[in-house]
Amino acid sequence: MTAANGSPRPRVPSRVRVAPVLLALGAALTALPGCYTPQLLRLQGGLDSLRTVVDTLTVRDSVAFTVLLDTRRELAEQRELLLSTRATTGSSSKEVTDQMSRLDARLDELTKRFAQNASRPAPAAGVDPGQLYDQASQDLTQGRYGMALTGFRDFLSRYPSSELADNARYGVGECFFAQSKFDSAAVEYSRVATDYPDGDKVPAALYKLALSEDKLGKTDAAKKTFQDLIKRFPDSGEAQLARDRLGSAPH
Repeated sequence: MTAANGSPRPRVPSRVRVAPVLLALGAALTALPGCYTPQLLRLQGGLDSLRTVVDTLTVRDSVAFTVLLDTRRELAEQRELLLSTRATTGSSSKEVTDQMSRLDARLDELTKRFAQNASRPAPAAGVDPGQLYDQASQDLTQGRYGMALTGFRDFLSRYPSSELADNARYGVGECFFAQSKFDSAAVEYSRVATDYPDGDKVPAALYKLALSEDKLGKTDAAKKTFQDLIKRFPDSGEAQLARDRLGSAPH
């Protein structure tokens, strides 16, 4: 099986365990000074609960697998932070307490993400496309660009003729634009305009295409795209923005 970009997609195991990472993090917690025992105990209990969820979670699709890999990285970062705190003799009580509070909040967030993922139905032929699209949109809004990109591409692969297909393609462009990958963003915005000429995302796609071109230093191309947007969709909000960018009076 290959990914949307044509590269081989890693084989997704039927069950992924992150218990070793959690155990190591738990050991780091218990090794810290005893004056923070109440906080450490709460974190230890949360880690034990999270490990139980992870050990029983079946990975059913590539999106879930991405979530798990991302979480493993985040847990490893937490472990390094705790070890660093332990090794730094100059840390004040307040600094350590603040770090514990941030980790506690992060643990709650990760636990909720696992719970949401575990209850999410596995993608199938009859899955609601709106649900898949909404999840990708939520990931984009909350800054999880890698997950959003996977979700939008999964949607396009499953529902290429959906009325939301142009929105999903635009979403792919937004994922790249948000990460300052303007060359890739420009390709995706351009595809919205060419593949879905009657779609309602075309004006927005043309506007963001012009912005991407401008970011890439293609000033003439950006100007031409702005002009094309104004000509094709003169009454759109994006056309007004394009006029402002060009410095011309509305007409």
